Amino acid sequence: MNDLPTPSLALAQPPPAATPPGEKPALAAVALGLLALVAAAADADVARARLSLCLALALLSGGALGWAWLAFGRSTAGWHPHDLWRRSSTSRGAVAWATGVALTGFYVVLYWFPWLLENLIRALDPASQWLRHRAADQWFLYGTFYTLAVLVLGVRALWKYRFSRYHLARTASVMFFQLGFGFLLPGLLLALQRPEYYFTYFWPLKYDYLFPGTVAQLLHGGGLGVFMVFWGVVMSFVATPVLTYFFGKRWYCAWVCGCGGLAETAGDAYRHLSDKSRQAWRWEVRLIYPILGLITLLTALLWLGASGVVPALGVVTGPLGQFYGFVIGSVFSGVVGVGFYPLMGSRVWCRFGCPMAAYLGLLQKHFSRFRISTNGGQCISCGNCSNACEMGIDVKQYAQRGEPIVRAACVGCGLCATACPRGVLNLENGPRANRLAGSTFIHADSLRIL
Repeated sequence: MNDLPTPSLALAQPPPAATPPGEKPALAAVALGLLALVAAAADADVARARLSLCLALALLSGGALGWAWLAFGRSTAGWHPHDLWRRSSTSRGAVAWATGVALTGFYVVLYWFPWLLENLIRALDPASQWLRHRAADQWFLYGTFYTLAVLVLGVRALWKYRFSRYHLARTASVMFFQLGFGFLLPGLLLALQRPEYYFTYFWPLKYDYLFPGTVAQLLHGGGLGVFMVFWGVVMSFVATPVLTYFFGKRWYCAWVCGCGGLAETAGDAYRHLSDKSRQAWRWEVRLIYPILGLITLLTALLWLGASGVVPALGVVTGPLGQFYGFVIGSVFSGVVGVGFYPLMGSRVWCRFGCPMAAYLGLLQKHFSRFRISTNGGQCISCGNCSNACEMGIDVKQYAQRGEPIVRAACVGCGLCATACPRGVLNLENGPRANRLAGSTFIHADSLRIL
């Protein structure tokens, strides 16, 4: 696979794209919202902080929706590049760096200095009491921000991709799962004095759900806890292989997962920044599969230690679990995985660190019926497909040769097929024997639903 030069290099410092005058008031509202958010975080008076937070969220949401409507809602339906490589915010310019520093800083504070967010947390107490029947904490604050980002920027995606039924359904799906299963349902469980449980996260992504201690705690919770353990085991080891066999990893990574949901909504403007070079692919392989192996080893050692066969394993599993939780669970998935959106693309965590993506990718590459078929005779080598790929796959190289794309990394988002002006690419499910042959599949193209 050849290295793909990015348009930013090929165009030799193109002039920055000017912001249309109509969009400036909406962007100003976003800026004022950020100022109000800072004011809320700095105000020790709970009432004023709550008022500032409400104002901030209203300005941020309204400004983002207004800008999205002006940028995408009024334009002709269809694929448009939107000058992404000419904007400072989406071409690793000064705005992108400032955004990356702000996001990274927020995650560092959230994980290790939550007391700096105390005023914002206390401002959300009424909402937390209403939903969860308990005071707010740093994770309720994070869940609120996270869900709002997926919903608001999900509307942006709905306007941008309104010409495609596949993307409309996919975007609506990730919005639904984040709001219902990633925010409301866990809060409701806490209100009912039940364990907080996220039904859309499974081992190895939500790795502690199958740790001996967590399983024992859930089993002591009665029938619902038993169901949670059953759900986690079945989804991890039965449903995931079956669904991946029929639909590839897209059933989860592009339709259900909260991490993928944020990438497909809030991170959509940065998808073209993913590195398509062979060196990046080598780092992907060096990182993601050892991480899957590490969490598998840790889980096995914990169960072996819990069995009493090797009691001394606690000396190993304790530090190993702390290392994994800090380096992978916090630094990689949060600080780097989201904080680096404006610099490395929207799927940094999914591509280089997510053990669930590695697990699904192995199933997809070696056992699934899913592939992306290509028609090399129609390819005009425009490169739209490669630029649209958030997983660093140089799709154009496959399309030029007319080769089907069967890659472990592919999340089946379908944007490569959507961006193609010639209809060269199709997302397909069919007999595994034909995956590497021609295109004699019964298939579902990029405009159809799973």
